[in-house]
Amino acid sequence: MKFFVDTADVKDIRELNDLGLLDGVTTNPSLILKSGRDIMEVTKEICGIVEGPVSAEVTAMDYAEIMREADVLSKIADNICIKLPLTLDGLKACKALTSDGRQTNVTLCFSANQALLAAKAGATFISPFIGRLDDMGFDGVELIAEIRHIYDNYGFDTEILAASIRTPDHVKRVALIGADVATIPPATLKALVKHPLTDKGLEQFLADWAKTGQKIG
Repeated sequence: MKFFVDTADVKDIRELNDLGLLDGVTTNPSLILKSGRDIMEVTKEICGIVEGPVSAEVTAMDYAEIMREADVLSKIADNICIKLPLTLDGLKACKALTSDGRQTNVTLCFSANQALLAAKAGATFISPFIGRLDDMGFDGVELIAEIRHIYDNYGFDTEILAASIRTPDHVKRVALIGADVATIPPATLKALVKHPLTDKGLEQFLADWAKTGQKIG
């Protein structure tokens, strides 16, 4: 499973990329606001840090304006992935953009039917928001399972990008189900390495090593 980081914070992106953990980045208008920076400037910087896809989201709702904004964003860098709304105009734009060889990420997916439409439109990625479904009392991860089953039934190439990841358990569960990608907040991604028994084991090893009085090299 590929790991994308869900942030527009250049410091976090650079740190995780240097660790060799990143396959891409997702951004959205809320994350751009949080960064406090100009969308074109910060997105260009992010594209220069990572080699994989960087999702940059259009804000328009009608087809013509979506295509205009997509053209502007596409010129930022070769690894830009255009993030589109899951609406009829957004799907129409998805079909046009993917037919033109551009990467697309259809976002804010909350049903298997929506995911089916995105795949029919040729989306590179579909982004089901599992955490937000959990907030409403549904099992968001179940949606990933439904989409996986449908895509496998028909051999769709669209990759399932599990979004709105809240916990390390979310990451484990979507990996078990077969999500192609998980886009994860920086703190949650870093938390995947943590386990109390790992910490306890290292503490014991270091204590025993100190008792030997030895050094390596």
